[in-house]
Amino acid sequence: MPPQVKDIERPDKKVVDQLAELGSATVSSTLSKLGIRDVHFTGLPSWTPGKAVAGPAITLQFMPKREDVYKHDEYSDPEEQLHRHALYVAQPGDIVVVDARGSMSSGVFGDMMLTYFAGKGGAGVVIDGCIRDWPKAKQLESLGFWMKGTTPNFHTQTDIFPYAVNVPIACCDTLVVPGDIIVADDDGVATVPVSMIPQLLERATFHHEWEDFSRERLMEGGDLRRYYPLHDDARPEYEEWKKKKGL
Repeated sequence: MPPQVKDIERPDKKVVDQLAELGSATVSSTLSKLGIRDVHFTGLPSWTPGKAVAGPAITLQFMPKREDVYKHDEYSDPEEQLHRHALYVAQPGDIVVVDARGSMSSGVFGDMMLTYFAGKGGAGVVIDGCIRDWPKAKQLESLGFWMKGTTPNFHTQTDIFPYAVNVPIACCDTLVVPGDIIVADDDGVATVPVSMIPQLLERATFHHEWEDFSRERLMEGGDLRRYYPLHDDARPEYEEWKKKKGL
């Protein structure tokens, strides 16, 4: 019997777009100020430089292989292979996040499955591990990739196998709850708890605005001590700048 996989709840796309505009650095630093110490997935560089995405997390958990539990090869009983079901529930804008236990010898997804995910409108692939078929996968221009590497091996060829979909996982030792909003760009990957989105947006939007103002002044030769961080003496100037910008 095919496994039963729960879907995730997805917030309004406008909210996700706002988070994408903030970027991973602002998200990470702002959540830190709100009490969440570290939401960064350490050790996952971008393999698609310039790509910036945000979207709800579909989670996929791998576990160490034990032959009495996992008895399949690459193509036997395809519907029993849970990594397929992680993609079956995908909707446009989703990001698949995989705890592959940091394995450098298991290609979690290959060209065909990634093509399927791209065709469904997937936005990004975040893996504490590897994919295979990179020469073809990198041609899927709609997808962003953040991962540890590539391998010629298929997903269960060596030591791990897909165990659960849309359960809490540890990706690079960072907790990811299904439906968390992933923000990924050239700085890296961060996860946003859905319950904290309103607080995050309120604080980060203010931070973003004064940084834009300060950046302009610094480019004009302004004093770093006055403009970064924004000094109280510069606040009237900042408020006037906001009025002119219609903010």
